[in-house]
Amino acid sequence: MTRALVRDPIYLHRKFPPETIEQCVRWYITYRLSYRDLVAMMAEQGVAVSHTTIMRWVLRYVPEYERRWARHARPVHSSWRMDETSVSVRGGNHYLYRAVDKHGKSVDSLLCTSRGREAAQAFFRAAVTRVESGWPSKINVDGHAATHLALRLLRREDNRWQSVHVRGIRYLNNIVEQDHRAIKRRCAPMLGLKTFRTAETTLAGIELAHRIRKGQFQLPYFHDGQMCLKQQWKLALYQVPEDIRPTCSLGTHAPSIAPELKSRRAIEHMDKPRTSEDKPRRYPSKTFYGGGLYQLMLPSGGKYWRYNYRHNGKARTLAYGVFPDVSLQKARARHREAKRLLAEGVDPSTKRQEIVQAARFRLLGHLLG
Repeated sequence: MTRALVRDPIYLHRKFPPETIEQCVRWYITYRLSYRDLVAMMAEQGVAVSHTTIMRWVLRYVPEYERRWARHARPVHSSWRMDETSVSVRGGNHYLYRAVDKHGKSVDSLLCTSRGREAAQAFFRAAVTRVESGWPSKINVDGHAATHLALRLLRREDNRWQSVHVRGIRYLNNIVEQDHRAIKRRCAPMLGLKTFRTAETTLAGIELAHRIRKGQFQLPYFHDGQMCLKQQWKLALYQVPEDIRPTCSLGTHAPSIAPELKSRRAIEHMDKPRTSEDKPRRYPSKTFYGGGLYQLMLPSGGKYWRYNYRHNGKARTLAYGVFPDVSLQKARARHREAKRLLAEGVDPSTKRQEIVQAARFRLLGHLLG
């Protein structure tokens, strides 16, 4: 008896096979092609599809592809550079807010209808919610007053923003301004974005392709130079358990992968979302507890209480102890004492060194008699 093909749920009731849909969406957001260019290219492969159908595929599947790629995202650096660039939507100017880290890796992007304070606040709120972004330690912005006002108001909403150092150094934003070129060049072949929803989804797909190009995703069994872009998309969209190594090239949809997996448990694991505990941590991360107090987590598993502050124009770091030897309550008590000393104009690190030195002299005097 002939069995029906088992499809990915997102492709149910679709006339075209998943391979065709994924190829059209991948080509459109990666290369400088228009919808009509893709129609001609697919016609050479014997596939008759209209440009409006490809547009609907892009609007429908880009958010889903972005969510699946996010499972493999690498963390970015905590030093950000933020800037906005204008995008034409139905003849009017909209603004695409973007941020990259100090190494040029993309942090987040958000399309807004204006360039005011509310738009900047919405971008920063969305950026810190991404798992791979975390919480920034420094943000470099341009001289736009609305952006600085947004950051000041965010400090009143959440205490964690108070520990973020905001800078306005012009040359540091060169890296994000140059990074806008990839988005601008891709928008050139388009005939124009007609609606906000179309612009938002299309720009999100272009940003996803730009992040893939910059190597911001860690895929299983992938080594630089050994996989083409098509194979990387296969691994990202259809996650294979790390304890099962494929014996042949992976197909472009779930049924082509399933025969290689011999156990029912492995097949069920394909749709299981990946969490931070599924793979070891590769980079240090910070968890903030308000007022500048944060917990530094190292790849080795150690957790340390830290506080970054400035005294007499110099940046310093104060250590409160190691977790769990020093609990959160003890760390907060030490943090309050450090904040009190700073308010009085005393450097907490210098004060601690004086106390430790005095204790050593007392111990030495006790031992000598």
